[in-house]
Amino acid sequence: MRIQVRRTGGFAGIERFAEIDTTTRPDAAEWHALVERAVADGHETPPIGVPDGFNYQITVDAHTVYCSDPRLTEAQRELITRVMKEGA
Repeated sequence: MRIQVRRTGGFAGIERFAEIDTTTRPDAAEWHALVERAVADGHETPPIGVPDGFNYQITVDAHTVYCSDPRLTEAQRELITRVMKEGA
């Protein structure tokens, strides 16, 4: 499974992108469970965020959902944080 996260917005408006491929990871099942929870609460179109807040595009294989601060679920926040930290 390929997970991509694109973050836009914020005070400076700097875009950030990271992705991770779980195919050969020993913790792939954990990633898949987290993705399932995070994507379930995503929106099919970008939601209206708050001024200077971050907007996120999460793409898992060919499926994309959107979410934004401050209305991230715990699963979305965890997934975004992990992909941005561990991804390339």
